[in-house]
Amino acid sequence: MKSQKIVTFFFLVALLYACSTASSEKAVSESNPAAEGFDMANSDPAAVELADSVMVAMGGRENWDNTRFISWNFFGNRDLVWDKKMDRVRIESKKDSITYLVNLRTLEGRVSVKGQELMDGDSLRKMLEKGRSIWINDSYWLVMPYKLKDSGLTIKYLGEDTLATGAKCNVLSLTFSNVGDTPQNKYKVFVDLSDNLVKQWAYFKDANQDSASFIRPWDNYKKCGNILLSADRSDGSGPRSARVDETLPDNIFTEF
Repeated sequence: MKSQKIVTFFFLVALLYACSTASSEKAVSESNPAAEGFDMANSDPAAVELADSVMVAMGGRENWDNTRFISWNFFGNRDLVWDKKMDRVRIESKKDSITYLVNLRTLEGRVSVKGQELMDGDSLRKMLEKGRSIWINDSYWLVMPYKLKDSGLTIKYLGEDTLATGAKCNVLSLTFSNVGDTPQNKYKVFVDLSDNLVKQWAYFKDANQDSASFIRPWDNYKKCGNILLSADRSDGSGPRSARVDETLPDNIFTEF
Protein backbone atom coordinates (compact mmCIF):
# COMPACT_ATOMS: atom_id res chain seq x y z
CA MET A 1 0.00 0.00 0.00
CA LYS A 2 2.83 2.37 0.90
CA SER A 3 4.55 1.79 -2.46
CA GLN A 4 1.27 2.46 -4.24
CA LYS A 5 0.94 5.83 -2.45
CA ILE A 6 4.50 6.72 -3.48
CA VAL A 7 3.77 5.88 -7.12
CA THR A 8 0.58 7.93 -6.98
CA PHE A 9 2.46 10.84 -5.42
CA PHE A 10 5.11 10.92 -8.14
CA PHE A 11 2.45 10.56 -10.82
CA LEU A 12 0.67 13.63 -9.46
CA VAL A 13 3.94 15.57 -9.29
CA ALA A 14 4.69 14.67 -12.90
CA LEU A 15 1.17 15.64 -13.95
CA LEU A 16 1.39 18.98 -12.16
CA TYR A 17 4.79 19.65 -13.76
CA ALA A 18 3.43 18.86 -17.22
CA CYS A 19 0.45 21.15 -16.66
CA SER A 20 2.72 23.89 -15.34
CA THR A 21 5.02 23.60 -18.36
CA ALA A 22 2.09 23.67 -20.77
CA SER A 23 0.65 26.72 -19.03
CA SER A 24 4.03 28.46 -19.16
CA GLU A 25 4.41 27.75 -22.89
CA LYS A 26 0.86 29.00 -23.51
CA ALA A 27 1.59 32.18 -21.56
CA VAL A 28 4.72 32.85 -23.64
CA SER A 29 2.79 32.29 -26.88
CA GLU A 30 -0.04 34.57 -25.74
CA SER A 31 2.50 37.28 -24.88
CA ASN A 32 3.77 37.05 -28.46
CA PRO A 33 0.58 36.86 -30.53
CA ALA A 34 0.86 36.02 -34.20
CA ALA A 35 0.13 38.69 -36.79
CA GLU A 36 -3.18 38.46 -38.59
CA GLY A 37 -2.64 36.14 -41.54
CA PHE A 38 0.11 34.06 -39.94
CA ASP A 39 -0.38 30.44 -41.07
CA MET A 40 -0.89 28.89 -37.66
CA ALA A 41 -2.79 25.90 -39.08
CA ASN A 42 0.16 24.70 -41.18
CA SER A 43 2.96 25.77 -38.84
CA ASP A 44 4.43 23.20 -36.44
CA PRO A 45 3.67 23.74 -32.73
CA ALA A 46 7.39 23.15 -32.07
CA ALA A 47 8.27 25.85 -34.60
CA VAL A 48 5.84 28.32 -33.01
CA GLU A 49 7.26 27.58 -29.56
CA LEU A 50 10.79 28.16 -30.86
CA ALA A 51 9.75 31.45 -32.49
CA ASP A 52 8.35 32.60 -29.15
CA SER A 53 11.61 31.63 -27.42
CA VAL A 54 13.57 33.71 -29.94
CA MET A 55 11.37 36.72 -29.19
CA VAL A 56 12.04 36.36 -25.45
CA ALA A 57 15.80 36.04 -26.04
CA MET A 58 15.82 39.18 -28.22
CA GLY A 59 14.29 41.31 -25.48
CA GLY A 60 10.63 40.32 -25.47
CA ARG A 61 7.54 41.33 -27.40
CA GLU A 62 6.71 44.32 -25.22
CA ASN A 63 10.15 45.85 -25.70
CA TRP A 64 9.99 45.19 -29.44
CA ASP A 65 6.55 46.78 -29.71
CA ASN A 66 7.74 49.82 -27.74
CA THR A 67 10.86 50.35 -29.85
CA ARG A 68 10.32 53.53 -31.89
CA PHE A 69 13.28 54.56 -34.07
CA ILE A 70 15.78 52.12 -35.60
CA SER A 71 18.71 53.36 -37.72
CA TRP A 72 21.31 51.38 -39.65
CA ASN A 73 23.52 51.28 -42.70
CA PHE A 74 23.05 48.53 -45.28
CA PHE A 75 26.17 47.04 -46.90
CA GLY A 76 27.76 50.50 -46.88
CA ASN A 77 25.41 51.52 -49.69
CA ARG A 78 22.60 53.34 -47.91
CA ASP A 79 21.50 54.71 -44.55
CA LEU A 80 18.03 54.06 -43.19
CA VAL A 81 16.04 55.59 -40.33
CA TRP A 82 12.78 53.76 -39.57
CA ASP A 83 9.99 55.21 -37.47
CA LYS A 84 8.48 51.88 -36.46
CA LYS A 85 5.48 53.39 -34.68
CA MET A 86 4.38 55.66 -37.52
CA ASP A 87 5.53 53.39 -40.38
CA ARG A 88 7.83 55.97 -41.93
CA VAL A 89 11.34 55.57 -43.31
CA ARG A 90 14.11 57.81 -44.55
CA ILE A 91 16.55 56.17 -46.96
CA GLU A 92 19.68 57.88 -48.23
CA SER A 93 21.18 55.92 -51.13
CA LYS A 94 24.79 57.04 -51.53
CA LYS A 95 25.65 55.38 -54.84
CA ASP A 96 22.97 57.23 -56.81
CA SER A 97 22.39 60.28 -54.55
CA ILE A 98 18.70 59.52 -53.96
CA THR A 99 16.82 60.29 -50.75
CA TYR A 100 13.48 58.59 -50.12
CA LEU A 101 10.97 59.83 -47.51
CA VAL A 102 8.26 57.16 -47.51
CA ASN A 103 5.09 56.58 -45.53
CA LEU A 104 4.99 52.78 -45.61
CA ARG A 105 1.25 52.63 -44.91
CA THR A 106 -0.01 55.08 -47.52
CA LEU A 107 2.94 55.12 -49.94
CA GLU A 108 2.92 58.90 -49.79
CA GLY A 109 6.13 60.86 -49.45
CA ARG A 110 8.91 62.70 -51.21
CA VAL A 111 11.95 61.72 -53.28
CA SER A 112 15.04 63.72 -54.15
CA VAL A 113 17.39 62.67 -56.98
CA LYS A 114 20.79 64.35 -57.04
CA GLY A 115 19.40 67.28 -55.06
CA GLN A 116 16.29 67.76 -57.21
CA GLU A 117 12.87 66.80 -55.83
CA LEU A 118 10.71 64.65 -58.06
CA MET A 119 7.42 66.37 -58.80
CA ASP A 120 5.99 64.20 -61.59
CA GLY A 121 3.21 62.04 -60.12
CA ASP A 122 3.93 58.79 -61.96
CA SER A 123 7.69 58.98 -61.48
CA LEU A 124 7.26 59.86 -57.82
CA ARG A 125 4.90 56.93 -57.25
CA LYS A 126 7.35 54.48 -58.83
CA MET A 127 10.22 55.80 -56.74
CA LEU A 128 8.18 55.62 -53.54
CA GLU A 129 7.37 52.00 -54.38
CA LYS A 130 11.08 51.38 -54.93
CA GLY A 131 11.82 53.00 -51.56
CA ARG A 132 9.36 50.71 -49.83
CA SER A 133 10.92 47.68 -51.54
CA ILE A 134 14.35 48.79 -50.34
CA TRP A 135 13.01 49.05 -46.79
CA ILE A 136 11.37 45.59 -47.00
CA ASN A 137 14.69 44.04 -48.01
CA ASP A 138 17.04 46.01 -45.77
CA SER A 139 14.90 45.78 -42.63
CA TYR A 140 14.51 42.01 -43.02
CA TRP A 141 18.27 41.65 -42.89
CA LEU A 142 18.18 43.41 -39.51
CA VAL A 143 14.97 42.44 -37.71
CA MET A 144 13.98 39.06 -39.18
CA PRO A 145 14.04 37.28 -35.76
CA TYR A 146 11.23 39.57 -34.59
CA LYS A 147 9.11 38.60 -37.63
CA LEU A 148 8.86 34.83 -37.22
CA LYS A 149 5.07 35.00 -36.77
CA ASP A 150 4.32 37.56 -39.48
CA SER A 151 1.36 37.61 -41.83
CA GLY A 152 1.66 35.21 -44.77
CA LEU A 153 4.36 33.14 -43.08
CA THR A 154 4.46 29.39 -42.45
CA ILE A 155 7.17 28.02 -40.14
CA LYS A 156 8.31 24.42 -39.76
CA TYR A 157 10.68 22.79 -37.29
CA LEU A 158 13.41 20.85 -39.12
CA GLY A 159 15.25 19.38 -36.14
CA GLU A 160 18.76 19.95 -34.77
CA ASP A 161 21.96 20.78 -36.63
CA THR A 162 25.49 21.99 -35.91
CA LEU A 163 26.93 25.35 -37.01
CA ALA A 164 30.43 25.81 -38.41
CA THR A 165 31.39 27.09 -34.96
CA GLY A 166 30.40 23.74 -33.46
CA ALA A 167 27.39 25.20 -31.67
CA LYS A 168 24.25 23.07 -31.56
CA CYS A 169 21.13 24.66 -32.98
CA ASN A 170 17.48 24.15 -33.82
CA VAL A 171 16.47 24.80 -37.41
CA LEU A 172 13.33 26.53 -38.70
CA SER A 173 12.12 26.83 -42.28
CA LEU A 174 10.23 29.97 -43.34
CA THR A 175 8.00 30.01 -46.41
CA PHE A 176 5.66 32.76 -47.60
CA SER A 177 2.31 33.17 -49.30
CA ASN A 178 1.00 36.35 -50.99
CA VAL A 179 3.19 38.67 -48.95
CA GLY A 180 6.14 40.97 -49.64
CA ASP A 181 7.91 41.44 -52.97
CA THR A 182 9.35 37.92 -53.24
CA PRO A 183 6.90 35.38 -51.76
CA GLN A 184 8.67 32.56 -53.64
CA ASN A 185 11.69 32.87 -51.30
CA LYS A 186 12.47 30.45 -48.50
CA TYR A 187 14.74 30.76 -45.49
CA LYS A 188 16.26 28.40 -42.99
CA VAL A 189 16.96 29.96 -39.60
CA PHE A 190 19.43 28.40 -37.20
CA VAL A 191 18.67 29.04 -33.52
CA ASP A 192 21.40 28.38 -30.93
CA LEU A 193 20.32 25.83 -28.33
CA SER A 194 22.23 27.63 -25.58
CA ASP A 195 20.64 31.09 -25.80
CA ASN A 196 17.75 30.85 -28.33
CA LEU A 197 19.33 33.50 -30.57
CA VAL A 198 19.43 33.18 -34.35
CA LYS A 199 23.10 32.58 -35.26
CA GLN A 200 22.88 31.77 -38.99
CA TRP A 201 20.45 31.97 -41.88
CA ALA A 202 20.21 30.35 -45.29
CA TYR A 203 18.44 32.00 -48.22
CA PHE A 204 16.73 30.12 -51.04
CA LYS A 205 15.69 32.30 -53.99
CA ASP A 206 13.03 29.71 -54.78
CA ALA A 207 11.37 27.50 -52.17
CA ASN A 208 11.87 24.47 -54.43
CA GLN A 209 15.66 24.80 -54.51
CA ASP A 210 17.62 21.95 -52.95
CA SER A 211 20.65 24.06 -52.02
CA ALA A 212 20.77 27.55 -50.53
CA SER A 213 21.61 30.62 -52.58
CA PHE A 214 23.66 31.77 -49.61
CA ILE A 215 24.38 30.86 -45.99
CA ARG A 216 25.52 33.70 -43.74
CA PRO A 217 26.19 34.28 -40.05
CA TRP A 218 23.75 36.25 -37.92
CA ASP A 219 26.02 37.25 -35.05
CA ASN A 220 27.68 40.07 -33.09
CA TYR A 221 24.55 40.96 -31.16
CA LYS A 222 24.45 44.14 -29.14
CA LYS A 223 21.91 45.80 -26.90
CA CYS A 224 20.14 48.65 -28.69
CA GLY A 225 17.64 50.35 -26.42
CA ASN A 226 15.79 47.46 -24.81
CA ILE A 227 16.24 44.95 -27.63
CA LEU A 228 19.06 42.98 -29.24
CA LEU A 229 20.16 43.56 -32.83
CA SER A 230 22.73 41.73 -34.94
CA ALA A 231 24.86 44.09 -37.03
CA ASP A 232 28.51 44.49 -38.06
CA ARG A 233 28.52 40.74 -38.65
CA SER A 234 31.61 38.57 -38.82
CA ASP A 235 31.42 38.18 -42.62
CA GLY A 236 31.05 41.93 -43.21
CA SER A 237 27.62 41.54 -44.80
CA GLY A 238 24.27 43.19 -44.23
CA PRO A 239 23.44 45.81 -41.60
CA ARG A 240 26.03 48.01 -39.93
CA SER A 241 26.03 50.62 -37.17
CA ALA A 242 22.55 49.73 -35.90
CA ARG A 243 21.06 51.90 -33.16
CA VAL A 244 17.77 52.59 -31.43
CA ASP A 245 16.51 56.02 -30.36
CA GLU A 246 13.52 56.99 -28.24
CA THR A 247 13.17 60.40 -29.89
CA LEU A 248 14.30 61.95 -33.18
CA PRO A 249 13.43 65.24 -34.92
CA ASP A 250 10.31 64.82 -37.04
CA ASN A 251 11.88 66.62 -40.00
CA ILE A 252 14.11 63.57 -40.58
CA PHE A 253 11.03 62.03 -42.22
CA THR A 254 9.72 65.16 -43.96
CA GLU A 255 12.69 67.25 -45.16
CA PHE A 256 15.69 66.55 -47.35
